[in-house]
Amino acid sequence: MPGSRTGRPPVQRASKRPVAARPPRDNPLRTLYVRARKAWDRPLTAYYLILGGSLLITVLGLVMVYSASQITALQLSLPGSYFFRKQFLAACIGGVLLFVASRMPVRLHRALAYPMLAGSVFLMILVQVPGIGVAVNGNQNWISVGGPFQLQPSEFGKLALVLWGADLLARKQDKRLLTQWKHMLVPLVPVAFMLLGLIMLGGDMGTAIILTAILFGLLWLSGAPTRLFGGVLSIAVTLGFILIKTSPNRMGRLACIGATDPGPNDQCWQAVHGIYALASGGLFGSGLGASVEKWGQLPEAHTDFIFAVTGEELGLAGTLSVLALFAALGYAGIRVAGRTEDPFVRYAAGGVTTWITAQAVINVGAVLGLLPIAGVPLPLFSYGGSALLPTMFAIGLLIAFARDDPAARAALAMRQPRFGRKRAAVRGSAGAAGPRRWNTMRRRASAARSSGER
Repeated sequence: MPGSRTGRPPVQRASKRPVAARPPRDNPLRTLYVRARKAWDRPLTAYYLILGGSLLITVLGLVMVYSASQITALQLSLPGSYFFRKQFLAACIGGVLLFVASRMPVRLHRALAYPMLAGSVFLMILVQVPGIGVAVNGNQNWISVGGPFQLQPSEFGKLALVLWGADLLARKQDKRLLTQWKHMLVPLVPVAFMLLGLIMLGGDMGTAIILTAILFGLLWLSGAPTRLFGGVLSIAVTLGFILIKTSPNRMGRLACIGATDPGPNDQCWQAVHGIYALASGGLFGSGLGASVEKWGQLPEAHTDFIFAVTGEELGLAGTLSVLALFAALGYAGIRVAGRTEDPFVRYAAGGVTTWITAQAVINVGAVLGLLPIAGVPLPLFSYGGSALLPTMFAIGLLIAFARDDPAARAALAMRQPRFGRKRAAVRGSAGAAGPRRWNTMRRRASAARSSGER
């Protein structure tokens, strides 16, 4: 081997290592999408959406009821917080109903179906008895329960139809009878039409539309064929057309769709001023309590048109937030109905979701001038204890169904014992710390000996 000039062997240069290629950076949008997808797929997502969304809607509704009803209360020579206090009392009672419903087992919900249906029918009949029924805004659908409190039995009829219809279809599915069209229709459709008839005797077509939507939702969930579904829909549309055509008031409401002028005799006054309220709100509104339309210009500002006052005071950001909460609630209800294997849970969850979603769409569509004014409140948001109580019980149903999912039940079971374990560790820390530490030291010593160390 030839040497160098110094007599030392030549130094061999180390070969250059290839530079490793940097991994490509992940797209932040894709990473965000993957994380959001994982969050949506968690077992408790529907549970938290239903619980959190419903509570947020109720709390925001209480704030807007207080803001929108002050002027109306003062005009009636009442305290400014009169309507808010009644709504707050109804929300407290509804919260108790929500908690009870969320803790009740499914078999108890099914046991309540027939008593609730019978009670609703009985109260709807009492509404038509002279001296018992009370007329409000031309519709006789109320019963006075003493003092300033009134009850609207048709609101409880929605909940009764959901529970009874779900129990009926579930029992027929267990017996494999839903493949025959007569078992799918009878007695569900006749009973629903009986409830519709009792409601229409009082002139409340808005509630009748919601009840029809619940009926169609149950039929769709039960797998009704297109011909059968179309036949029932055609009958309902024909009856609705006759009822609208024979009523000048309903024809006037239909003519106010998209109106920008009050028209002759101020026929479209409410619809137009609802648009004015939304238009004057801008992006972020004029501020909480600063609405102008609630000073007598907008009728029913704290009930049917509270969404317009929300748009005026909280702006587009406030109205979109309300719509997003209802969208999340609807998604969670559909998810509960789609992931369960219990037919009763599927029908009941689907019926409740159809009820709340359809009512919200009809109310918001009327305020925006896209649909005729039906006189239905915004669920969990508008003033009205008779509408709030059954709706919160229905939300409790969804929470119970979301908790009953096997994956959600397992996730809740893993989270619940943590607090108990911590408390047990604190209580027995004096006596348990020694043995636990000694056992840990013994495990470490045995591991050290097995490795050959002394």
